[in-house]
Amino acid sequence: MTDVPHYGLFSSDPAARTRVSIENALLDSRGLSPARAVAMEVTTRIADYANPEDARTVSDLLNGYALDAFGNSAPLEPDVRATLCAHLGKVSGAFSVVASVGGEPVGLINAFQGFSTFKCKPLINVHDVFVQPEHRRRGVTQAMLRAVEKVATERGCCKLTLEVLSNNPRAMGSYAKFGFKSYELDPELGTAQFWEKKLE
Repeated sequence: MTDVPHYGLFSSDPAARTRVSIENALLDSRGLSPARAVAMEVTTRIADYANPEDARTVSDLLNGYALDAFGNSAPLEPDVRATLCAHLGKVSGAFSVVASVGGEPVGLINAFQGFSTFKCKPLINVHDVFVQPEHRRRGVTQAMLRAVEKVATERGCCKLTLEVLSNNPRAMGSYAKFGFKSYELDPELGTAQFWEKKLE
């Protein structure tokens, strides 16, 4: 379920009734009735890369991420959008979690299976995380991460990994809430950094 509280008006506490009335008014100003807010459940599913509708959904949501300042601040190339899921379907261990609210796709995680040499077990890397702006801070990311963790557990993985920009405190807070923390072997040696070398 989302983290939206129940908006009832049956409390005997006048202060509570006033607070609820104000909260309901705020919901109405956003075009949401209290009843609809309570019913807005986040559902998740694993995308079927071979399904044209799912492929379009994954492409659309990833393009939303690419347009975001914390993504790439630019849209995906048309050929990338057109062939994304065809390529993902060929990557062993890859999967995508799509989150929906009221039947509308609002969030995406693309994940890939890797391997921990120290544990000699598989792991799952959470590669892309995106939630449409109007649905953020409503439990969507937590729901998607639970779906990822379920897949990882079923595959016998030893851990989940991800990368996050240091100037994205909201994302860091969401990941920390789920149990992620910065990677370190010894505090005196510092924390791990994510580096890259572009080849094209």
